[in-house]
Amino acid sequence: MAVDLLVFGPHPDDIEFGLGATVARHTAAGHAVGLCDLTRAELSSNGSPEQREKEAHAAAAVLGAAWRENLGWPDGGITRTPELIRSAVDLIRRHRPRAVAVPYWDDRHPDHRAASEVLRRAVFRSGLRRFAVDGAPDGDAWKPEWICYYFINDSAPVSFAVDVSAHYQRKRDALGCHRSQFVASEPASVETRLTSPRFLQMIESRDAHLGALTGVEFAEGIVLKEPLLRETLFRGAGALPPGPRP
Repeated sequence: MAVDLLVFGPHPDDIEFGLGATVARHTAAGHAVGLCDLTRAELSSNGSPEQREKEAHAAAAVLGAAWRENLGWPDGGITRTPELIRSAVDLIRRHRPRAVAVPYWDDRHPDHRAASEVLRRAVFRSGLRRFAVDGAPDGDAWKPEWICYYFINDSAPVSFAVDVSAHYQRKRDALGCHRSQFVASEPASVETRLTSPRFLQMIESRDAHLGALTGVEFAEGIVLKEPLLRETLFRGAGALPPGPRP
């Protein structure tokens, strides 16, 4: 099915960390949003791939996503290969999103950095009518309006912020679906960076800080690689129209 917004995440739960409340805001407004996890997180310290998949689908339901797919790329082995690029191109062309969101290119996790580069190339090649994908008709190209980069672990100066204050509880609830990552309750579970309560505190503090900078309770940041075009210098839709001032 066609979607308005397609969000990619390297591992199940990455989308929720960086853009969960933005996804919730879009779905609440009636936009169709598709989610795609690149790997099954088979190298995760806690939780099996099967468990992670169930958690991911539960979180997608909380966020109101139209669907959630997994491309099955190798965890810890995301590289710029033709096979991986083609699989992402195929997904983009099948669902024809207006906008695509991918991880910010400078992140502490190697898979996040690699995914950003591979997906950038995939979005570009999706718009090339002579870039063929097996089983697809010639000329079946699709060019999204733009790529939006979101933060998972880190942050940087943003191009713009999305006010997600009214939808932040849904982000919390979606993250809560990934219980295997935050609660070391199984006999084989181990303590990790994510099982510390300080990790979720860091995510929420980042979103609260950006919210404070922009005058709202919570905001999620987006970075663009191209200039953002606006019609005027006026800040919002409430600006007075041209003409004599009262």
